This record gives sequence, structure tokens and C-alpha cells, in this order.
Amino acid sequence: MENKQVHLELASYIGRTLRENFGKGPESVFVSYNQSILTVYLRNFLTPSENVLLAQEQEAIVQTTRDMLMQTLIPEFKAYIKILTGMEIKEFYYDWGLHNKSGVFIGISTSLKALGEIINDSYEGKEQLHQEIKRISIQAQKEPEEVESYLLNQRTLVVLRQGILVSIEKELIRLGSSETLKLAKRNLEKRLLHNSNHFESILHTKVNDIFVDWDFGLDKSAIVLILSPTS
Repeated sequence: MENKQVHLELASYIGRTLRENFGKGPESVFVSYNQSILTVYLRNFLTPSENVLLAQEQEAIVQTTRDMLMQTLIPEFKAYIKILTGMEIKEFYYDWGLHNKSGVFIGISTSLKALGEIINDSYEGKEQLHQEIKRISIQAQKEPEEVESYLLNQRTLVVLRQGILVSIEKELIRLGSSETLKLAKRNLEKRLLHNSNHFESILHTKVNDIFVDWDFGLDKSAIVLILSPTS
């Protein structure tokens, strides 16, 4: 199947599935992928009931409800991605920019090499970006053991971190507080990421949206920067 057709079919399927399960689908869906990583960027995705909850400062309820729905949808998304692209998705991350009515899904294929083994995947400002990500990570918890990043296209930059959890976070996960921990980390890390004054100067482009999610079992995290194209 042609690459453009894959983008269109996957975007259509995800938009339709979200509409069926949430009651309202995103206004637009943008799919980006290489041989190992796939992202789906959603715009104008907020239901009327969620809008009311946010107006009443009940963001945690919106996040928790979406988390429950996503757990039922992720296996379907993985299966459809494999049918269309042949990618076997090992890791699946997602996050919402409720203030922007946006969202992102990140799929990591089993074919992705281990962090630190990536070659020939450079772009301008990569090392400086990694240093900024490490600086922010230290503020939130600790310096990651490994950081790697991938510029999928002019709009989509994916950063993966390995080894980020501190001992108290691991204990909270062991005690069954993963959902509470994720809500807290979303608030803290996203605030730090959005407050960074360095991303745009490093990348020489405007950053329109920032997303972050974690896989506590793997002690990994995925960050996505949505950029404005330079041309």
C-alpha cells in the first residue's frame, strides 16, 4: 500500500474509533512514522462533557476517564497498525494537551534498536536538546540513564528516555498507586517542559505542543514535540 494511503487509512480509522468511543472524534488526525516509530497527532479533540468538567477544574476526572477508555482501545490500535504498516508495536504511549484540545499517540516497534545503539539519526541541535531534556528530568526526578531522539519529519520530534524512576516512585508503583503517580508526573513534567525557554532556540523553530507519557514497567518515557515547519 502506498505510504500516503496508509496515512489516510490509519488517520480515518483512529478518528472513527475515537468518535465511536468518546462520543466525539478529533477534527484532524496527523500520522507520522518511520520503520520503528509511529505517532498520531490529534487536534480539536474534546467532548462537551469534558469541556464542562475542565471549566469546573476537574481535569483529573477527564484524565482518569480517558485512561480507562484508552486501555480498551490500545490493543485495537496496535492490531490495525500491524495490518496497515506491518509494524509490531511493543510500546504504546499517549498524552493529552487538554488546554489545546490536542493529543498524541506514540507506537514503538519491536524493530527499534536499544537506546544508545542508534546511528545516522542526527539533526541540528540534537545534543543540545538531549542536555535540556536531562536538565528537566533532573528537576522532576533524576537524570535518565539513556536519552535518544528521532525527528520523524519537520513537525514531529520524538524523545525517548530510559531509567528515569527514583526509588520512591518504584515503591508507589509496587503499592498500586500507578495512576496517581502518572497524574502527578503529568502535571509536574509537563509544566517543566512547557516552561523551558530553550527548545525553540535549540531547534530554530516554534514548538506548538509538548506531550509526555511513561511505561512504568519498562522504566521508560516518551516525549513528543510538535513543531512548526521551517519551510
